[in-house]
Amino acid sequence: MNTKFFQRLTAFFLAVLTPLVSLARYGGIVNKSRFTGGDYSITRIDLSVKPEGLDEKFGYLYDLVTLDDSLDYAAHPDSVLLKNGNILTMYPAGHGKGAVLTKLSTDGGKSWRQSLENTPESWENSRETPTVYRLVFTDGKTEDRLIMISANPKWGAAPTTGGFNCSLSTDEGQTWSQFELFYPKDADGGVVPIVAMSSLTQLKENGKFVDKWMGLFHDAEFYNYKTILTFDESGKMHWSKPEKYFAAYRDIEKETNMCEVEVIRSDEGRGNELCLLTRSNSKKQNSLLSFSTDEGRTWSEPVFAPAALNGERHKADYTPDGRLFITFRSIERGKKAAENSPIENRKGWMSEGWVAWVGTYDDLKNGAEGQYRIKLAHTFLNMQLNKEYAANADTGYCGNVVLPDGTIVTTSYGCFDNKKLTKTLGLKTYIASKRINLSDIDELAKVL
Repeated sequence: MNTKFFQRLTAFFLAVLTPLVSLARYGGIVNKSRFTGGDYSITRIDLSVKPEGLDEKFGYLYDLVTLDDSLDYAAHPDSVLLKNGNILTMYPAGHGKGAVLTKLSTDGGKSWRQSLENTPESWENSRETPTVYRLVFTDGKTEDRLIMISANPKWGAAPTTGGFNCSLSTDEGQTWSQFELFYPKDADGGVVPIVAMSSLTQLKENGKFVDKWMGLFHDAEFYNYKTILTFDESGKMHWSKPEKYFAAYRDIEKETNMCEVEVIRSDEGRGNELCLLTRSNSKKQNSLLSFSTDEGRTWSEPVFAPAALNGERHKADYTPDGRLFITFRSIERGKKAAENSPIENRKGWMSEGWVAWVGTYDDLKNGAEGQYRIKLAHTFLNMQLNKEYAANADTGYCGNVVLPDGTIVTTSYGCFDNKKLTKTLGLKTYIASKRINLSDIDELAKVL
């Protein structure tokens, strides 16, 4: 029997069995007492299903553009905007570990047709999701650089060097250096990081930006570390010995399994305060918020974020009007989650999938819910025929860029199409992107 026959057979069984499965998946059998969180109450905008009769000017908000569906599983992208207006996205050929792959968009995220040529051989052995950042120097003589960072965590019984790898580009991503390893596990200050760097923040001294960047990561015991990136006169990069920056709050750090921290600078990225927004991997508490007024040397006692911001792998960007656009993997722990949770869920949480929060820095500071929660696209669960409230949680790691006209190009991964199947007839996990302008979201919110 050929593959097409199996695909048709699978489609038939999905069509017949899914309505029956849906009856069994949802309802009062779920242990709702495990859902101990709250629900968000701000405006929810669902961009996964376009309403009938909607003005065509909003149509692009519902479009999903495929970057790469050539593999059975590809995930965890990150993106950077190049000076020529192109968007460079990187992702591993697998779950976290796998060769670093690339795609380029030359038309603002409307299509992705090119890849980088002659990438370093060392990228073939990447052990963790790549993160990519622009380094803007203040010394008046050094041109911007791009840096890609990939950690070396422990994967099962496989050996690891530990530490993290860095690759630099001085020509806007056309060429890259081979990986350079920092702080392997057997070195002085050695670590075995996970998701390095989940954030990389340019620091200030005496109120002015300097050529120092604070990188954050965590380890398997949910200790969270910082390390400072600098460059010497010859242009060689240096990272300070990793140190545990949240040790004063170890109890809650451990209890929540705090990790994958995003850092947001106040005043549209120009201010003197930093906000820390975490993933609570225990999923028994909401994400944490904490603030620093001394460039990350000390942090305020953490508080739980509102339900509208609860999730994992937050990525934050300011838009030209001063609002924040924050993408993440939704983690829902409230009454609505319990009512919509699959029957097999005994964990006390479920996911809406790939979402974004829109609000202001003051909302973060004051613990306010924000303005909008946006479901960006639907990620299908196994045996799920229709786009529903409940979604596959294997999504939400994002690469986001903001174009000069305010258009956001956000790129993530997931099972976006229940008709795209792997060789073994499972759902294919692939990379896709969306274009969003908040001015159109404001108008859409008024007509929905």
